Amino acid sequence: MTQRHDEVTTGAGRAIYSPVARALHWITAAAVFVMVPVGLAMTYRGNTLDIWDGVTDALYSSHKLTGFLLLWLGVGRLIYRLVHGAPPDEPTLEWWQKAGSHIVHWALYGLLLIVPLLGWVGISLFPSLTIFNLFDLPALAAPDEEAAKRVLFVHGWLAILLALLACGHIGAALFHYLVGRDGVLRRMLPGLK
Repeated sequence: MTQRHDEVTTGAGRAIYSPVARALHWITAAAVFVMVPVGLAMTYRGNTLDIWDGVTDALYSSHKLTGFLLLWLGVGRLIYRLVHGAPPDEPTLEWWQKAGSHIVHWALYGLLLIVPLLGWVGISLFPSLTIFNLFDLPALAAPDEEAAKRVLFVHGWLAILLALLACGHIGAALFHYLVGRDGVLRRMLPGLK
C-alpha cells in the first residue's frame, strides 16, 4: 500500500505542502500568535491588577472564542494530516533533523488540541462560559472553582510551552532558509502554485 502525500510538486521538482495544508498552517499560526499575548494581557489585567472592566471582559471573551475555534481548527488539521499525509522530508536534511522536525510537529499538533481543550474545561469548571454577553459555550464539566484554578494553571503553562515550541519551529525554518539555503521553508510558503 502506498502512502498518499499532501503535496504539490513545484517546477523545480521539489515537493511542497498543498494549498489547503499551507492555509491551515498559517491560519493556525496567526491564531496562536494572537492568543498568547491576549491571554497574558487578560490575566495580567484581571488577576494581577484586579481590573475587571469592559476591556478585560473583551480580552477574556476574545481569548475564549478564539481558543474554541482554534480547537476545532486543530481537530480539522489533524484529520487532514492523517488522511492526506505530508510531503516527503526535504532530502538535504540529516536524520537527526528529520527526527527533531517530526517530534516538534507532533508535539505542536498535540498542544494545539490539549491547550484549548484544557481552557474550555477550565472555564466550564469556573464557570465562565459567556462570550461578549451574547452566548455561552457549552459546559464540559460541573462547576468546581478549585479544580478550575488547577486546570487553568496547567492550561497557561502548556500555552507558554506551545508558544516556545512555535518560536523554535520558526527559528529552525529561518535557519534552513538563511543558513542551510535548502527548501524547508519554501514547502510551507503561501501563494506557491
